[in-house]
Amino acid sequence: MHPSLEYALVGCIAAICTFLCTPIARQVAIRWGAVAKPRDRDVHAVDTPRLGGVALLAGFAAAMLVAHALPTLRSTFANGSEVTGVLWGGLIICALGVLDDRYELDSLTKFAGQVTAAAVMVTVGGVQLLRIYIPFAGIGTVNLDRDASVELTILLTVLTINAINFIDGLDGLAAGVTAIQGIAFFAYSYHLAQLNYTDIAAAPTLLCAGLVGACLGFLPHNFASARIFMGDSGSMLVGLMLSAAAVTASSKADPQSFGRLVGALPVILPVFLPLAVLALPMGDLALAVIRRLRRGQSPFSPDKEHVHHRLMELGHSHRRTVLLLYFWSAVLAFGAVAMAVTRGPWLVISVVAALLAAGLLFTAVPRLRSARV
Repeated sequence: MHPSLEYALVGCIAAICTFLCTPIARQVAIRWGAVAKPRDRDVHAVDTPRLGGVALLAGFAAAMLVAHALPTLRSTFANGSEVTGVLWGGLIICALGVLDDRYELDSLTKFAGQVTAAAVMVTVGGVQLLRIYIPFAGIGTVNLDRDASVELTILLTVLTINAINFIDGLDGLAAGVTAIQGIAFFAYSYHLAQLNYTDIAAAPTLLCAGLVGACLGFLPHNFASARIFMGDSGSMLVGLMLSAAAVTASSKADPQSFGRLVGALPVILPVFLPLAVLALPMGDLALAVIRRLRRGQSPFSPDKEHVHHRLMELGHSHRRTVLLLYFWSAVLAFGAVAMAVTRGPWLVISVVAALLAAGLLFTAVPRLRSARV
């Protein structure tokens, strides 16, 4: 079986298992009382069960079990423990999220649990940012020592977890954005393997295949109007997996060897690929933290001023806001990947600029209509 077919099978298994497990998680959430009741800052108007993360974890784990038995992808487990570490870290953070979905834990407890799950993933699985490429002043590639690598990876993981958690405010938003980002990382990692920069059976590619499949399997139950929310058990779980994919994708090859990979662009581009792919959730996280600190509030204090709230205030409907954020995420993610893997990146830049302009125009349509009136 061709490796691409094995990855497709892994994604399908994750999607099917997640799709089938989600109604079970919904019933358990209703009976256990893990239900989101409408609050002032919420968009949903009816009680909605949580615990979607349990179904996501079940689908992802089933996909990894199948991958372990496939001829090519089994070598991913033999060559490293990254996937095992992600599974252990995912189990811990999903369990933490389950408790929060039912009992609404305080922010300090959740933060401690996030750090613990990230630390387990890093130490058990060896998911670490091993090197940083600094193109300025002729510095080049800087190999990190173990302590710096562990600390930086934990920091990036916790940031990504909270970034995804912060955008999980509309039906289908977090699952769809995560799927888009996962596809982008998968395309980048698979392209590196085709050019022999990494192995065809690599941890970031496999993680992305399972993550994308799980999110796509969950979306039919979660898109507006949602019958179940992924809850913190899901948003923190996919955030941890997305961070693992980004870290492993960035560490598998040295950017200094990418001379023919990026064509006319400098080799700095692959270094900033994870930042471009994660631009939407990370940007929303940064703005939220700055906004709350300026008011003298805790960075974890909830409010109703996230990007999706502001788009709805402009006059966009619930579904249109979600689709618009899908569009922005896709343009940034796939635009970055296209520029990183093509020989004529300036054409890609032109297309991305045109799409961004169209996106800005469409975003402003409600405001323009009100101004005409």
